[in-house]
Amino acid sequence: MAIRNIVQDGDPILKKVCRPVTQFDEKLGQLLDDMGETMLKANGLGLAGPQVGMLRRVFVVLDEFIDENGEDAQEIIEFINPEILETSGEVTLFEGCLSFPNRNGAIKRPKHVKAKAQDRYGNWFEIEAEDMLARAICHENDHLNGVTILDNAKYFYEDLTEEEIKKLKLDEDYE
Repeated sequence: MAIRNIVQDGDPILKKVCRPVTQFDEKLGQLLDDMGETMLKANGLGLAGPQVGMLRRVFVVLDEFIDENGEDAQEIIEFINPEILETSGEVTLFEGCLSFPNRNGAIKRPKHVKAKAQDRYGNWFEIEAEDMLARAICHENDHLNGVTILDNAKYFYEDLTEEEIKKLKLDEDYE
């Protein structure tokens, strides 16, 4: 595995629509391994293909949960050729992005999402997610369509005063 460079604000690749993945091979497996390692090293919750210079419909997200023993656990979920099938609820929170360091936008996202995607071997799966995992899936899926937090956010935390932040209708009790 290798740490990849994360594409930063201003790179035109972040505005491009990604092509579907058609080859499920060792090269794809290496890309997914590298993306997972890069995401963890950068303390991210997700990372999409264009963020590492690959215009392919692929992303990884970190799912953090409590396991059957009551212990904190985490798992990297890999999405290839994803589709959002259903969404419900709305939650507005400040959200960051590894490609836009020090920019946190107030973004409205679904509270619940149902998606389907392929795994690294080409097998289709469906997933239902809530809260932060749902937010991460939607955020990374946007990257595959050339949409970033700069497109989705009305306000950025760094541009507001404390008073202005207090007046925003954010969902502060969100998990």
